[in-house]
Amino acid sequence: MTDAIELVIFDCDGVLVDSEPIAVRTHSAVLTALGWPLSEAEVMERFVGRSTASINELIEARLGPELTAEAGRRFERLHAEAVDAGLAPVDGIAEALAAITLPTCVASSGSHAKMRHTLGRTGLHAHFEGRIFSATQVARGKPAPDLFLLAAREMGADPGRCVVVEDSRYGVQAARAAGMRVLGYAGGLTPAEWLEGPDTVVFDDMRELPRLLAAAGEAPVASGSAQG
Repeated sequence: MTDAIELVIFDCDGVLVDSEPIAVRTHSAVLTALGWPLSEAEVMERFVGRSTASINELIEARLGPELTAEAGRRFERLHAEAVDAGLAPVDGIAEALAAITLPTCVASSGSHAKMRHTLGRTGLHAHFEGRIFSATQVARGKPAPDLFLLAAREMGADPGRCVVVEDSRYGVQAARAAGMRVLGYAGGLTPAEWLEGPDTVVFDDMRELPRLLAAAGEAPVASGSAQG
């Protein structure tokens, strides 16, 4: 990992905002009520990191199109209510972002509307405004590389000089497929072993991120901000 870094690409859910527990809990409740009993662990295994379209394909194969549409409506309402009730930024992300001087953007499986809501609620939207990319903009969501390649292209960066900060198995797979290096965040729901693999460094404290980026590509880091 010696190439200079041109761009740091952040996933959103579970990396910037602590929304994964909300999404997992809500998916489990909604789908169980509609006839597909899934535990939170099973939702983690099947859904986390996938695009909404990809998740809906899995639901439709089990429940059919009408119940899939109803699941989407229920999920959107309950998720929004839970976000408004107490969504917080991922612990340490504000300090990390303040210390990173490299170009950054967001590339998430969520829709732009969802990111406006979650990033806005946590005060992070302005930090990335104009540099936010959604799986709704590409043909294939994660684990396909399309979204990360779109972000690199739009930001004018060489994929081989991009580092992706991800917290999901499918997101890490997408980054590797795009030829990008990965910093896998295991401080949330995802077990560290789901993230481990080639061109990947796994970590569990967002305050370590500036130091890890510096180690990855001799990136400039604001003095005194990184801890550990």
